Amino acid sequence: MPSLSSSLVIQVDHVFKSVTDATGTLTILKDIHFNLLAGETVAIVGASGSGKSTLLAIMAGLDVPTQGTVWLQGQNIFSLNEDQRAALRAGHVGFVFQSFQLMANLTALENVMLPLELAGRRDARQTAKAMLERVGLGQRLGHYPKLLSGGEQQRVALARAFVVKPALLLADEPTGSLDFATGQAIMDLMFELNREQGTTLVLVTHDPGIAVRCERVITIEAGQARSAKQKE
Repeated sequence: MPSLSSSLVIQVDHVFKSVTDATGTLTILKDIHFNLLAGETVAIVGASGSGKSTLLAIMAGLDVPTQGTVWLQGQNIFSLNEDQRAALRAGHVGFVFQSFQLMANLTALENVMLPLELAGRRDARQTAKAMLERVGLGQRLGHYPKLLSGGEQQRVALARAFVVKPALLLADEPTGSLDFATGQAIMDLMFELNREQGTTLVLVTHDPGIAVRCERVITIEAGQARSAKQKE
Protein backbone atom coordinates (compact mmCIF):
# COMPACT_ATOMS: atom_id res chain seq x y z
CA MET A 1 0.00 0.00 0.00
CA PRO A 2 1.42 3.44 -0.85
CA SER A 3 2.65 5.28 2.24
CA LEU A 4 1.64 8.73 1.08
CA SER A 5 -0.59 11.54 2.32
CA SER A 6 -4.25 10.83 3.01
CA SER A 7 -5.06 13.38 0.28
CA LEU A 8 -3.81 10.86 -2.29
CA VAL A 9 -6.81 9.73 -4.31
CA ILE A 10 -5.24 7.45 -6.90
CA GLN A 11 -1.82 6.03 -7.64
CA VAL A 12 -0.96 4.41 -10.96
CA ASP A 13 1.83 2.11 -9.85
CA HIS A 14 4.30 1.11 -12.61
CA VAL A 15 1.60 -0.05 -15.03
CA PHE A 16 2.42 -1.95 -18.20
CA LYS A 17 -0.11 -3.09 -20.79
CA SER A 18 0.58 -5.28 -23.82
CA VAL A 19 -1.53 -7.42 -26.11
CA THR A 20 -0.43 -10.46 -28.06
CA ASP A 21 -1.87 -11.87 -31.28
CA ALA A 22 -0.65 -13.92 -34.23
CA THR A 23 1.58 -11.08 -35.41
CA GLY A 24 3.38 -10.70 -32.08
CA THR A 25 3.19 -8.59 -28.96
CA LEU A 26 2.24 -4.91 -28.96
CA THR A 27 3.20 -2.79 -25.96
CA ILE A 28 0.52 -0.17 -25.34
CA LEU A 29 1.67 1.25 -21.98
CA LYS A 30 5.17 1.03 -20.53
CA ASP A 31 5.93 1.70 -16.85
CA ILE A 32 3.28 4.37 -16.23
CA HIS A 33 3.59 5.79 -12.73
CA PHE A 34 1.96 8.87 -11.18
CA ASN A 35 -0.03 10.01 -8.15
CA LEU A 36 -3.11 12.25 -8.14
CA LEU A 37 -4.24 14.24 -5.12
CA ALA A 38 -7.69 15.31 -4.02
CA GLY A 39 -9.08 18.10 -6.20
CA GLU A 40 -6.35 17.88 -8.84
CA THR A 41 -7.27 18.40 -12.50
CA VAL A 42 -5.23 16.41 -15.00
CA ALA A 43 -5.40 16.13 -18.78
CA ILE A 44 -4.13 12.99 -20.52
CA VAL A 45 -3.08 13.79 -24.08
CA GLY A 46 -1.36 11.97 -26.92
CA ALA A 47 -1.78 10.88 -30.51
CA SER A 48 -4.70 8.71 -31.56
CA GLY A 49 -4.00 5.13 -30.54
CA SER A 50 -1.36 6.13 -27.99
CA GLY A 51 -3.12 4.34 -25.13
CA LYS A 52 -4.98 7.22 -23.44
CA SER A 53 -8.30 5.44 -23.19
CA THR A 54 -6.58 2.18 -22.20
CA LEU A 55 -4.91 4.01 -19.32
CA LEU A 56 -8.24 5.49 -18.24
CA ALA A 57 -9.88 2.04 -18.33
CA ILE A 58 -7.07 0.58 -16.19
CA MET A 59 -7.42 3.46 -13.70
CA ALA A 60 -11.11 2.53 -13.38
CA GLY A 61 -10.42 -1.18 -13.07
CA LEU A 62 -12.34 -1.82 -16.29
CA ASP A 63 -9.20 -3.19 -17.96
CA VAL A 64 -6.41 -5.19 -16.31
CA PRO A 65 -2.73 -4.25 -16.63
CA THR A 66 -0.15 -6.78 -17.78
CA GLN A 67 2.06 -5.65 -14.91
CA GLY A 68 1.72 -3.11 -12.09
CA THR A 69 -1.41 -1.99 -10.30
CA VAL A 70 -3.62 0.94 -9.33
CA TRP A 71 -4.41 2.12 -5.81
CA LEU A 72 -7.74 3.93 -5.40
CA GLN A 73 -8.49 5.50 -2.03
CA GLY A 74 -5.81 3.27 -0.49
CA GLN A 75 -7.19 0.08 -2.05
CA ASN A 76 -5.27 -2.05 -4.55
CA ILE A 77 -8.08 -2.43 -7.09
CA PHE A 78 -6.53 -5.45 -8.81
CA SER A 79 -6.49 -7.40 -5.55
CA LEU A 80 -10.30 -7.35 -5.80
CA ASN A 81 -12.62 -9.51 -7.89
CA GLU A 82 -14.85 -7.93 -10.54
CA ASP A 83 -17.82 -7.49 -8.20
CA GLN A 84 -15.64 -5.84 -5.55
CA ARG A 85 -14.11 -3.53 -8.16
CA ALA A 86 -17.59 -2.57 -9.35
CA ALA A 87 -18.60 -1.74 -5.77
CA LEU A 88 -15.46 0.37 -5.30
CA ARG A 89 -16.19 2.26 -8.55
CA ALA A 90 -19.78 2.83 -7.51
CA GLY A 91 -18.66 4.46 -4.29
CA HIS A 92 -15.73 6.54 -5.52
CA VAL A 93 -15.66 6.99 -9.32
CA GLY A 94 -17.77 8.98 -11.78
CA PHE A 95 -17.60 8.64 -15.57
CA VAL A 96 -18.33 10.95 -18.50
CA PHE A 97 -18.00 9.59 -22.04
CA GLN A 98 -18.00 11.10 -25.52
CA SER A 99 -21.12 9.05 -26.39
CA PHE A 100 -23.01 10.07 -23.20
CA GLN A 101 -23.90 6.43 -22.29
CA LEU A 102 -27.35 7.32 -21.00
CA MET A 103 -30.04 4.67 -20.56
CA ALA A 104 -32.43 5.28 -23.48
CA ASN A 105 -35.44 3.86 -21.62
CA LEU A 106 -34.98 6.13 -18.61
CA THR A 107 -35.84 9.83 -18.28
CA ALA A 108 -33.20 12.40 -17.44
CA LEU A 109 -34.25 12.24 -13.79
CA GLU A 110 -34.21 8.43 -13.73
CA ASN A 111 -30.75 8.35 -15.35
CA VAL A 112 -29.35 10.59 -12.60
CA MET A 113 -31.22 8.70 -9.88
CA LEU A 114 -29.73 5.38 -11.00
CA PRO A 115 -26.35 5.48 -9.20
CA LEU A 116 -28.04 6.81 -6.06
CA GLU A 117 -30.60 4.02 -6.10
CA LEU A 118 -27.86 1.43 -6.62
CA ALA A 119 -26.18 2.87 -3.52
CA GLY A 120 -29.42 2.51 -1.57
CA ARG A 121 -29.99 6.24 -1.17
CA ARG A 122 -33.54 7.02 0.01
CA ASP A 123 -33.17 10.63 -1.12
CA ALA A 124 -32.34 9.59 -4.71
CA ARG A 125 -35.18 11.50 -6.37
CA GLN A 126 -34.72 14.83 -4.61
CA THR A 127 -30.92 14.67 -4.86
CA ALA A 128 -31.04 13.87 -8.59
CA LYS A 129 -33.60 16.63 -9.18
CA ALA A 130 -31.37 19.18 -7.41
CA MET A 131 -28.36 18.11 -9.49
CA LEU A 132 -30.28 18.40 -12.76
CA GLU A 133 -31.40 21.87 -11.73
CA ARG A 134 -27.74 22.69 -10.99
CA VAL A 135 -26.75 21.78 -14.56
CA GLY A 136 -29.63 23.80 -16.04
CA LEU A 137 -32.04 20.98 -16.83
CA GLY A 138 -34.74 21.59 -14.24
CA GLN A 139 -37.32 21.76 -17.05
CA ARG A 140 -36.15 18.52 -18.67
CA LEU A 141 -36.59 16.03 -15.80
CA GLY A 142 -39.16 13.87 -17.59
CA HIS A 143 -37.50 13.91 -21.01
CA TYR A 144 -35.95 10.76 -22.48
CA PRO A 145 -32.45 11.04 -24.03
CA LYS A 146 -33.78 10.94 -27.62
CA LEU A 147 -35.73 14.13 -26.89
CA LEU A 148 -32.63 15.97 -25.64
CA SER A 149 -29.92 17.71 -27.67
CA GLY A 150 -26.34 16.45 -27.50
CA GLY A 151 -25.40 19.20 -25.09
CA GLU A 152 -28.39 18.42 -22.88
CA GLN A 153 -27.53 14.72 -22.89
CA GLN A 154 -23.99 15.50 -21.78
CA ARG A 155 -25.37 17.70 -18.99
CA VAL A 156 -27.43 14.73 -17.82
CA ALA A 157 -24.27 12.62 -17.96
CA LEU A 158 -22.40 15.23 -15.89
CA ALA A 159 -25.23 15.32 -13.36
CA ARG A 160 -25.18 11.52 -13.11
CA ALA A 161 -21.40 11.49 -12.65
CA PHE A 162 -21.27 14.21 -9.98
CA VAL A 163 -24.45 13.33 -8.07
CA VAL A 164 -22.66 10.70 -5.97
CA LYS A 165 -19.87 13.19 -5.12
CA PRO A 166 -17.11 10.91 -6.44
CA ALA A 167 -13.53 11.20 -5.26
CA LEU A 168 -12.42 10.65 -8.87
CA LEU A 169 -14.07 11.66 -12.13
CA LEU A 170 -12.83 10.07 -15.36
CA ALA A 171 -13.83 11.85 -18.57
CA ASP A 172 -13.00 10.40 -22.00
CA GLU A 173 -13.24 13.02 -24.78
CA PRO A 174 -16.40 14.50 -23.19
CA THR A 175 -16.83 17.14 -25.92
CA GLY A 176 -15.85 14.91 -28.86
CA SER A 177 -19.37 14.67 -30.30
CA LEU A 178 -20.40 18.27 -29.59
CA ASP A 179 -20.01 21.47 -31.58
CA PHE A 180 -17.44 23.99 -30.36
CA ALA A 181 -19.76 26.36 -28.47
CA THR A 182 -21.66 23.52 -26.77
CA GLY A 183 -18.40 21.79 -25.91
CA GLN A 184 -17.05 24.97 -24.30
CA ALA A 185 -20.20 25.29 -22.19
CA ILE A 186 -19.94 21.65 -21.09
CA MET A 187 -16.29 22.08 -20.09
CA ASP A 188 -17.10 25.27 -18.15
CA LEU A 189 -19.74 23.32 -16.25
CA MET A 190 -17.45 20.36 -15.63
CA PHE A 191 -14.75 22.55 -14.13
CA GLU A 192 -17.31 24.43 -12.02
CA LEU A 193 -18.69 21.18 -10.59
CA ASN A 194 -15.17 19.91 -10.04
CA ARG A 195 -14.28 23.00 -7.99
CA GLU A 196 -17.53 22.82 -6.00
CA GLN A 197 -17.02 19.20 -5.02
CA GLY A 198 -13.22 19.00 -4.81
CA THR A 199 -13.22 16.02 -7.15
CA THR A 200 -10.02 14.74 -8.74
CA LEU A 201 -10.64 15.14 -12.47
CA VAL A 202 -8.82 13.07 -15.11
CA LEU A 203 -9.67 14.17 -18.61
CA VAL A 204 -8.62 12.41 -21.82
CA THR A 205 -8.64 14.95 -24.64
CA HIS A 206 -7.09 15.71 -28.00
CA ASP A 207 -8.00 19.40 -27.64
CA PRO A 208 -5.08 21.56 -26.39
CA GLY A 209 -7.56 24.29 -25.46
CA ILE A 210 -9.13 21.93 -22.94
CA ALA A 211 -5.85 20.43 -21.72
CA VAL A 212 -4.44 23.87 -20.86
CA ARG A 213 -7.27 24.41 -18.37
CA CYS A 214 -6.00 21.55 -16.21
CA GLU A 215 -3.31 21.89 -13.54
CA ARG A 216 -1.26 19.06 -15.00
CA VAL A 217 -0.86 17.45 -18.39
CA ILE A 218 0.26 13.84 -18.78
CA THR A 219 1.43 13.12 -22.32
CA ILE A 220 1.40 9.51 -23.53
CA GLU A 221 3.99 8.90 -26.24
CA ALA A 222 5.38 5.56 -27.39
CA GLY A 223 3.64 3.95 -24.43
CA GLN A 224 5.38 6.12 -21.87
CA ALA A 225 4.08 9.03 -19.79
CA ARG A 226 5.55 12.50 -19.40
CA SER A 227 3.97 14.72 -16.77
CA ALA A 228 4.10 18.51 -16.64
CA LYS A 229 2.61 20.84 -14.05
CA GLN A 230 1.32 23.96 -15.75
CA LYS A 231 -0.53 25.89 -13.04
CA GLU A 232 0.06 26.73 -9.41
